[in-house]
Amino acid sequence: MTYETLRYDVADDGILTLTLSRPEAMNSFTVTMADELESAFRHASDDDDVRAIVVTGAGRAFCAGMDLTREGNVFGLDETQSPTLDDMRERLDDPAIHDGVRDTGGRVTLAIFECKKPVIAAINGAAVGIGATMLCAMDIRLASDKARIGFVFGRIGITPEAASTWFLPRIVGISRALEWIYSADILTAEEAHDGGLVRSVHPADELLEAAYALARKFTTNRSPVGVALARQMLYRNSAAPHPLAAHEVDSLAMFYTSIGDGKEGVAAFLEKRDPEFTSKASEMPPFHPW
Repeated sequence: MTYETLRYDVADDGILTLTLSRPEAMNSFTVTMADELESAFRHASDDDDVRAIVVTGAGRAFCAGMDLTREGNVFGLDETQSPTLDDMRERLDDPAIHDGVRDTGGRVTLAIFECKKPVIAAINGAAVGIGATMLCAMDIRLASDKARIGFVFGRIGITPEAASTWFLPRIVGISRALEWIYSADILTAEEAHDGGLVRSVHPADELLEAAYALARKFTTNRSPVGVALARQMLYRNSAAPHPLAAHEVDSLAMFYTSIGDGKEGVAAFLEKRDPEFTSKASEMPPFHPW
């Protein structure tokens, strides 16, 4: 895949490295980057050559937030409109709403949420604004000791975006999420780790290999369909109002995996060998994504 603002590189082990690539502008976010990230995640989701995704930045930054040098509305929004919640609920894909009202970061994080592959962030440097909020939709975040993370919206009079008000409290808790949003502080990698946003902190030259090692743990001898279902089950079921909703989905997931890769998994266990799973994430059971 060829993009203007990204690099899309799939290794032989099935790990996709998705690199934000505007290093001369500290990988600042643009509408083009939003469109390309949404496209890349949706493509990777159905690409059976991709087993896991590692996201990082080119140069010294991960993503320095929205590119504020754009003329007019810097977020690419159509100021002639007066949108309502009814518009968002009934006209979400109407071009006028899609292009002129919808938060571009939210389009990206929804694509990440719907992705069938594990997504690991390798935060190599500054990650502020959308650079911070897009991280919240990724499964696991590793940071370089040079990383700096900031939910800095209060500094320029706007609100958090990219559906981060759904993701962030689930990761760090509501009180810490509110503190970080209110204060708009720039967090060190260690502060983000202490707060639960970041799994681990690594020397800069060891960050990517740590991310790749983790990705391999998620993909080696793992069923592509089993991993895809587990990812969606955890995100969706954890937000359901009653455990019965999880039971309904768990039952279907167990049924379809037990007659698919589960047969090979049981046989491999009994025969004391590595499994040879044959399922494809591009061919999900009929109840997905429920």
